Amino acid sequence: MNRRAGIAALQAKNARRESFQKAGTELQELQIKQMEEQLNVFKSNLEQFAKKYKNSINKNPEFRQQFQTMCTSIGVDPLASNKGFWSDLLGIGDFYYHLSVQIVEVCLITRTINGGIIEMDELRQLLEKKRGPNAQKISNDDIERA
Repeated sequence: MNRRAGIAALQAKNARRESFQKAGTELQELQIKQMEEQLNVFKSNLEQFAKKYKNSINKNPEFRQQFQTMCTSIGVDPLASNKGFWSDLLGIGDFYYHLSVQIVEVCLITRTINGGIIEMDELRQLLEKKRGPNAQKISNDDIERA
């Protein structure tokens, strides 16, 4: 009879373990679902923010830098692709792509003078001159990102 009590105890222990595993799995699934919902809400809010402040992001270098810093701190990279959501919404990818081409052009033009290595402030001044007075303002941060 002691054996039966022992077997019953083992069976009860296995049943409890299975019950705990099932409860743990259900809790994990619930947490994943809640996290997905939070991410969707967050993405929606970030998209609304970007749409609302699109002009400021595109025209103001300081605001653009703060937006980039905020996105980086939460793991979002608006520069990740020229064909992604952020490029479609803000044109940020195209902005930095064109700026990077202009940076290379300035470095090539000044290569005979400085070997293609130029100080940041001088590069920014030459870029602003090349881009003209009606172009978007650029900052040193924009140049570094490009």
